[in-house]
Amino acid sequence: MDYYTLKQLLRDEITQRREEGCDTTGFDAEVASLLPGDVESAEALYAALENLRPEPSFPYEEPVTLDGIRAARPEGPRRLDCRLDRDALYDRILGAWLGRCAGCTLGKPVEGWSRERIEEYLRAAGSYPLDDYFPVIEPFPEGLALHPNYRETARGHIRYMARDDDIDYTILGLSYFERFGPGFTSDQVADSWLGMLPYHLVYTAERVAYYNLVNGLRPPRSATYRNPYREWIGAQIRADAFGYVAPGLPELAAEFAYRDAAVSHVKNGIYGEMWVAAMLAAALVSDDLDTVLAAGLAEIPARSRLAEAVRETIAARRTYRTWQEAWDALMVRYGHYSVVHTINNAIVVLLGLLYGEMDLGKTISIAVMGGLDTDCNGATAGSIIGALLGARRLPERWVAPLNDRVTSVVVGYYDNRISDLAQRTARIAEGIRAH
Repeated sequence: MDYYTLKQLLRDEITQRREEGCDTTGFDAEVASLLPGDVESAEALYAALENLRPEPSFPYEEPVTLDGIRAARPEGPRRLDCRLDRDALYDRILGAWLGRCAGCTLGKPVEGWSRERIEEYLRAAGSYPLDDYFPVIEPFPEGLALHPNYRETARGHIRYMARDDDIDYTILGLSYFERFGPGFTSDQVADSWLGMLPYHLVYTAERVAYYNLVNGLRPPRSATYRNPYREWIGAQIRADAFGYVAPGLPELAAEFAYRDAAVSHVKNGIYGEMWVAAMLAAALVSDDLDTVLAAGLAEIPARSRLAEAVRETIAARRTYRTWQEAWDALMVRYGHYSVVHTINNAIVVLLGLLYGEMDLGKTISIAVMGGLDTDCNGATAGSIIGALLGARRLPERWVAPLNDRVTSVVVGYYDNRISDLAQRTARIAEGIRAH
């Protein structure tokens, strides 16, 4: 590894260790004083960072193994009755796929933007608050040009769900069940990445894990070796297929998600994926958002930072009239995380669900207007509300522009009908329910 890459990883590792409760005093200064090209000293600093452990005063309990996570979780629904017939279950699963694609498409033109910048753009377009796909202002206001993918994802330009890593991982997750069955392993996930995903189209924690796999490190070491992004949002966006195939089985969905997340993440990075998968498993068989939220919290450690943030966001809904007021209050405590961290983005997803009034458009619009990782948050919120409502109850103006089509870079799944993916998912779900 070259010196400059290692130095950047060192800076990010200091931040990660600090967030995990370690005392990193002095490390920033030591990194700053490194002489250019001094790889040996940089390596020694990294080794010292890896040896740090959370301080005794750190108030959280954040295990990494599945047994440890289960021992630390609260009571909650592990299994919910599924009273849906085959057609009704397919409608819910299709709703989840469509909601995910709509929310992802909505967020793509402003990926990584702040809430303030999004509002500025929408006000300039006369479209605030958001209630449709992003409009295109011609010419763009200075400093407010949409992401280059707007040609596929902005209002009037959408012809299908454009390729996105959020959807790549949902499709890849489905492939595990089609190729390996419900007993798939973390090693099979890792090998699937190497054989089915281009390296240059995976990011942050996944890219580091991929690099580690190429160099012979297997899960779970692939998640931890020089990977300061191991609690970022990458695993959370991979959760959906694991919930889709386990309707009414949030505990099982969370276990599936764990096997996937352990390739690249630890602690809250893993919990984010388990949390979303469990909520989706519940949403496919329930009409009640509170039940869905309870199922998600029941599968992650009660004294984790993510669980605390989820509880505080749910409490904020009872305190603040608008999502903007709740966002302001919550980001005082959680706004310091990276814009692609699991915890702050989970809060934005929740705000969409809590203030979205069980409406797809309102839910994904809030999740996107909240900023940060907008395509991820729109996709996750859309997936959950789509599962709750089912395809038949989704508004045409959000669904019709997708034309039942999604593209992907996953080998063997380049061009797909969304309805076909949902049918294949439903067949797997029926088999898992039967056992």
